[in-house]
Amino acid sequence: MIHDPRQLSIQNFTYDLPDDRIASVPLERRSDSKLLIFKSETISAGPFTDLKKHLPNNSMLVFNNTKVILARLLFTCSTGARIECFCLEPEAGITPEISFRSQGSCRWWAMIGNAKKWKADEVIENRFFMNGTEIVLSAKRIEVKGQESLVEFHWTPADFAFSEILEGTGILPLPPYMNREANSDELIRYNTVYAKHDGSVAAPTAGLHFTDEILAELQNNNVDLAYLTLHVGAGTFKPVKSDTMAEHEMHAERIIFSADFIDRLIAQKKSGVVIPVGTTATRSLESLYWWGVKILKGDALGFDLFIDQWEPYQYDSSELPTLEIALLAVKKRMEENNSSELTGFTKIIIAPGYDFKVIDALITNFHQPQSTLLLLVSALVGDQWRNIYKYAMDSEFRFLSYGDSSLLFPSRK
Repeated sequence: MIHDPRQLSIQNFTYDLPDDRIASVPLERRSDSKLLIFKSETISAGPFTDLKKHLPNNSMLVFNNTKVILARLLFTCSTGARIECFCLEPEAGITPEISFRSQGSCRWWAMIGNAKKWKADEVIENRFFMNGTEIVLSAKRIEVKGQESLVEFHWTPADFAFSEILEGTGILPLPPYMNREANSDELIRYNTVYAKHDGSVAAPTAGLHFTDEILAELQNNNVDLAYLTLHVGAGTFKPVKSDTMAEHEMHAERIIFSADFIDRLIAQKKSGVVIPVGTTATRSLESLYWWGVKILKGDALGFDLFIDQWEPYQYDSSELPTLEIALLAVKKRMEENNSSELTGFTKIIIAPGYDFKVIDALITNFHQPQSTLLLLVSALVGDQWRNIYKYAMDSEFRFLSYGDSSLLFPSRK
């Protein structure tokens, strides 16, 4: 049985983070950030542009190519109060790609700002101009579930796609700790240069340091670059407020893998190392293994696959398949469904005691105290996370989304 982290106290994963160490604005150039390296129990530092020097031979970097959308929509209700709909994901059974193409109407689950001012059954409006045409966008709450509401949007003229509506009036959702609105060029700076698929409400920020030039240089140095898609949800901003992790609920996030990616991953793990860029890519890769486990055990009967947050900890490790066998099971499922892509969902929580199945190291930023992201880092480097973060603090590294980077190899202690 894998160690169960449900009894972990988040109070043991904290540190003092002064406000002036939080990078609330990006550097002028993406690649100007610092890089901390933790390898063989030793901490060192250098410029991010030296990343290639610290990568092992035959490395594959895995990137999350999701793209942040303009997910915040503002409305005015009958009393004149301002209501915000923070779009999270489309209604069940509808992918973001399909919803973005919708014309005239669509439904999204959203977090509602100033919700008490929005009367039941009231239709609220937002009027704006796009290319000289006045757009009337309305919203009505259909269902309320906890802190989220299913909102039905209608707009006229109806021949605009929902993606165009978001581009015309939506606002970029920066992390709450930045405590400011996005500026005019932030849709570019708060997305990676390789962002491709619309659907996230937060950026996979470990990739913000990469430029086209750095990516080309890595390829020229025989570093393999691979891409997957995990649409980052608002749960990435959710603090852990419970005394123990057992009471913390993770949000489900959608992942998309191509058949070609899985073939490359199988080949890479035979002789090389796999290094995800960011915690979202890490959670995606590890979830892929557990999808294979569920398929082999006959526990994944539907077309879409799902990993609950505690599932990886319920198995007897002596009965688990190898990575290759698990990945081949996933590939077989795709072939049976005649599909070139695999879509699934994960709520996996990676915490101390977790046995990594896919990744060999990690590129990531410096995370908030008492966060699930810091738990993931601790799962990889153990208690050394304290020394790593102290080194970063003493060396004036910048923290959080627009902060500096780190390359972390597993601790042997």
